[in-house]
Amino acid sequence: MKAIVNASVCPLLSAPTRESTLEDEVLYGMVVDILEEPAPGWYRVRTHYRYEGIVPAKDLIPGDEAAERWEALPKKVIRNKNFCDVLSAPKVQGWILANLARGCLVAPEGDPEKGWQKVLLADGRTGFLPEGILGDHYTAPVSRQEQILRQALVDAAMLYRGTHYRWGGKSPMGIDCSGLVSMAYMLCGILIYRDADIREGFPIHQIPLDRIKPGDLMFFPGHVAMYIGDGRYCHSTARSGDNGFTVNSLDPNAPDYRADLPKMITQVGSYF
Repeated sequence: MKAIVNASVCPLLSAPTRESTLEDEVLYGMVVDILEEPAPGWYRVRTHYRYEGIVPAKDLIPGDEAAERWEALPKKVIRNKNFCDVLSAPKVQGWILANLARGCLVAPEGDPEKGWQKVLLADGRTGFLPEGILGDHYTAPVSRQEQILRQALVDAAMLYRGTHYRWGGKSPMGIDCSGLVSMAYMLCGILIYRDADIREGFPIHQIPLDRIKPGDLMFFPGHVAMYIGDGRYCHSTARSGDNGFTVNSLDPNAPDYRADLPKMITQVGSYF
């Protein structure tokens, strides 16, 4: 059975308890497959990017019919702000129907009017949010031109500047290393493996380090970063003093050089 995620940021856990490890986060409007009910009030699910974990049942709208109707609707993605309120009316005085994070999906209804876009929510309610917060929802690469796509990947990753580190996180509330790069790719219409690894069946393949270009990925033991050009890379790290999104250089003479990581590169991955 399918279900629609009905929480802005739904935890994907390792066990059916809030005290278990956060493995990932599924975002509002995404559709998941329910695999089993391991305990009352909990479902094991598989995401559309093939990651599995356990989520609170209250965060889902279960039902194949509802999920299929929702999937068939055109979507927009919360992109240009970390968070936004969906309001009851097209004015700032409207009451808040939902608060959604970057990466959440809504279904637009009609054309924007006076800077406001009417949207349908997963539970059937309609609301309004500023048109400029929304971006296109891509289910295929944003461009066939390599240069444009590479820049789009870097731009998407840089949206998470200022986000603190959260193990298993992938929203502006907190993000980990693979959450950062997988969300950057997802916002550009490409689904890559959620963890810090090159996995068969996903569209990242290994390339030599000397061929690295912006948008390519650098892998370390248990860690991944995105190369952004000019010898620099962005990543989300739990290291003391960084605690989240940061940019470092591969150049030993640069002020933001991090000496431990360049010598630990295990592989470089590319979509191109």
